[in-house]
Amino acid sequence: MKKIITTSDAPQAIGPYSQAVSYGDMVFVSGQLAIDPKTGNRIDGDIEKQTKRVMENLKTIIEASGMTMENVLKCTCFLKNIEDFARFNTVYGSYFKKNPPVRETIEVSRLPKDGLVEISAICGK
Repeated sequence: MKKIITTSDAPQAIGPYSQAVSYGDMVFVSGQLAIDPKTGNRIDGDIEKQTKRVMENLKTIIEASGMTMENVLKCTCFLKNIEDFARFNTVYGSYFKKNPPVRETIEVSRLPKDGLVEISAICGK
């Protein structure tokens, strides 16, 4: 059965979607931007700062679902500038020190709220 996952400790959806959906032993987390959950505004800063905020948002939602970052099976990552890949990777990798999930990283021309990075995740038990 489909269950909607929501937490006030992460940014609220800025459109007609859920923060995450649980289905059986799987959790699907919507793409997260570098939005401060307290203000609802995108944070300023470079790729490292924005990636850290995105990862914290993902982590908060994943934990609200009853899972941890160790349950992440796959991430889809969108970068505004692929030249930021190495710096992005350093921050991203700090959240997956052992047995990282599979992923793809794609350069896009623009992200909502003019962010530099957006990441979604699929988790499983």
